[in-house]
Amino acid sequence: MDYLFIIIISYLLGSIPFGLLLTKFILKKDIRKIGSGNIGATNVLRSGNKFVAYTTLLLDILKAIIPVLYIKFNYSDFIYIAALSVFLGHVFPIWLKFKGGKGVASYLGILFSLNFFYGVVFSITWILIFLISRYSSLSSLIGSFSIPLYLFFIKGDQIIFFGIMFILIFYTHRENIKRLINKEESKTKIY
Repeated sequence: MDYLFIIIISYLLGSIPFGLLLTKFILKKDIRKIGSGNIGATNVLRSGNKFVAYTTLLLDILKAIIPVLYIKFNYSDFIYIAALSVFLGHVFPIWLKFKGGKGVASYLGILFSLNFFYGVVFSITWILIFLISRYSSLSSLIGSFSIPLYLFFIKGDQIIFFGIMFILIFYTHRENIKRLINKEESKTKIY
């Protein structure tokens, strides 16, 4: 029962659509009708309101940190299933007919919760790639790949989990990858 309860609660917390809620209540807009239609922080940034975008980012990170840290300290055997459930909730929220964000903010929260250093590795990689390219999607893809790559070289025992997470992020970015290849991807202004 603990196993099933952890999966359900982690999934439901991960599926809270902060991008949609904040744009509806603060901007009186539906984020699904702006830019790419995605509910994540990068698309919320396209609404023109940086406060709402960065608040979305922070809340999407926190909705992963809170359940994952709780499970880490109370039911550590279930930590990876809780982390995966939070991520899947963000990407496939039950409230929005399973059409959610791309999972990067929640993934960042998962990283910081599992191992603070992994969150730092991802963040530094993301920032460096973004400063070079100005593509949020490319930064997210390379940032998420940096973790299993790092673990491969230090022989980390979590490489399978983070390899799966990279594959999931690759999947959520499949349209971005096509646009990057065709040189049609939009650059992102974060400040």
